[in-house]
Amino acid sequence: MRVEATGPGSFTVEWEGLEDLRAEQGANLAAGGLLLRPAPPLAPFTPVALALRIAGGGTVEARAQVVGAPAGALALHLEGDPAALLAQLEAAAAPASAAEAGPLWERLRALTPPQKILLAPKADRVTRALLVQDSDPQVLFALLKNPRLSIDEVVRIAKSSFLSFQAAELILKTSPWMSNLDVRLALIQNAKTPVPFALRILPTLPDSEVRAIAKGAATSMALRQAAIKRVTGG
Repeated sequence: MRVEATGPGSFTVEWEGLEDLRAEQGANLAAGGLLLRPAPPLAPFTPVALALRIAGGGTVEARAQVVGAPAGALALHLEGDPAALLAQLEAAAAPASAAEAGPLWERLRALTPPQKILLAPKADRVTRALLVQDSDPQVLFALLKNPRLSIDEVVRIAKSSFLSFQAAELILKTSPWMSNLDVRLALIQNAKTPVPFALRILPTLPDSEVRAIAKGAATSMALRQAAIKRVTGG
């Protein structure tokens, strides 16, 4: 969810897709609330004007009132029926034409590889879930440049049989990703990960994982031998 202050007491709120909106629904919207972050402080009971939309869809106007101001944020109570507001948002997100209304996977399948590569860095989560299954290594590499990518998505890319040298290298160089054990395991267990990269990951793994690699769960003989050496202290 992105928040932009457009004037005194007015904000634009944009969700990246229906999945993002439904996550907010479960957290706040279903109860008639909305948490804006970041947002400037406003006094309790200040009226607020909102322009709400899902990326690529139409705008739904709403009114709210400030009920709290946690650090760097505003807690709002929305006027009206929250269920009706959600229905309006979902309707506004509907594609404008019959061609656009086709299933997402059909639209993605119709794209050329360069178009997918351009789309990947800005794709929403639903679109990314389909693109991560693409057999083009360049599409997977482009997905890694998406600032909204979650750790789970990085793990899926790290596990892909279409992982490229460039994608493996980018994951390895990104500290927040490599601090996650699941990401490291996905890489070291992928036969497409270059052996030098796997050997750099090995010392960061728990002993139990190193023992498993030493016993045969390795993608290369060099990696298995390195694991045996560490286990035996050789």
